[in-house]
Amino acid sequence: MQDTTIQPALTPAQNNAKPARTAAGAALLCVLSMSSVQFGAALSAPTMAAYGSLSTTWLRLCWAAVVLAVLVRPRWRTYSRSHWLAAGVLGAAMAGMTLCFFAALQRIPLGLAVAIDFLGPLAVATFAVRRARALLWPALAIAGVILLSRDRAGWIGEPLGVLLACGAALGWGSYIVLMKKTGTLFAGLEGLSVSLIAAALAATPFGLAQSGLHVAGAQIAATAGLALLVPLLPYALEMVALRHMPAASFGILMSVEPAIGALAGFVVLHQPMGVLQIAGTLLVVTASVGAVVATR
Repeated sequence: MQDTTIQPALTPAQNNAKPARTAAGAALLCVLSMSSVQFGAALSAPTMAAYGSLSTTWLRLCWAAVVLAVLVRPRWRTYSRSHWLAAGVLGAAMAGMTLCFFAALQRIPLGLAVAIDFLGPLAVATFAVRRARALLWPALAIAGVILLSRDRAGWIGEPLGVLLACGAALGWGSYIVLMKKTGTLFAGLEGLSVSLIAAALAATPFGLAQSGLHVAGAQIAATAGLALLVPLLPYALEMVALRHMPAASFGILMSVEPAIGALAGFVVLHQPMGVLQIAGTLLVVTASVGAVVATR
C-alpha cells in the first residue's frame, strides 16, 4: 500500500536553519585554517633560520603535494584545458603567496606580516560590497591592521619585509578568487592536489637557488611535519569552506588572522603585544564577527 502520509510543511525558521549551520561550519573551518597557518608559521622560525625561508617553503610545498597526491589520486586523463589552466594559475598564486610570506617573517614580526598580508582578502571583500553600510567592517579591519603595525616607537619592520608582505597580500587575494573557481571545477580535493603540484614546481627554482642544490636530510625531516600545518591542512579546509560561502565573506572573515598571528607570535616567539596591538586585535575580531553575522 502506498504511503499517503502528508509531511508537515517546514517553517521559515527550519528552512533557514540549514544555511545558517552551513555558514557556521564554513566559518569554523576558516578559524581552524587560520590557527594552523599562524602557529605553523611561528613553529617554522627555527628551521627557516637554519636553512633559509625559500628552501624551507619549497620543501613544505613538495611534501604537501606528494602527500595529497597519494591520498587523493587525481584522475589526470579526465581533466580539460580549463582544469589545467585553473589549477596552474592557482598553484602559481600559492607559491608566490607562501614564498613572500615566509620570507617576510624573517624580517618583520609575525603579527605585522599577517596584518599586511590581510590586505589581500580585505580587497576581495571590499570590491564585492554592494551596500554602503557594509563598508563598516572593512573599515574596522583596516583600523585594526594599522594599530597592529605600530608600537610606541612608531612603525614596526624593515622596508624589504613590508614589501614582501605586500607581495604575499597580492598572492592571497588572488588565491581566494582562484581557489573558489578551482574548487567548483574539480571534484573533492583533486583541484587542490593538482594546484599544490603546480605550486611546488613554481617554487623549485627559488628553493634550489637558496639551498645551492644541496638539501640537508634534517631539513627534509623537519619540513615533513611543518607541511601538515602549512600548507596542506589550511588549503584543504579553505577549499571546503569556499564551496559554502561567498569569496567576499571569506575575505572579511580572514580579518581574524592578524589577531591569531599576533597571539601566535606572543606565545611561540615571545614577540610582545602592546596596548596598540591588543586594540588592533579587538578591532579585527569585531570586524570579522560583524561581517559573518551580516551575511547570514
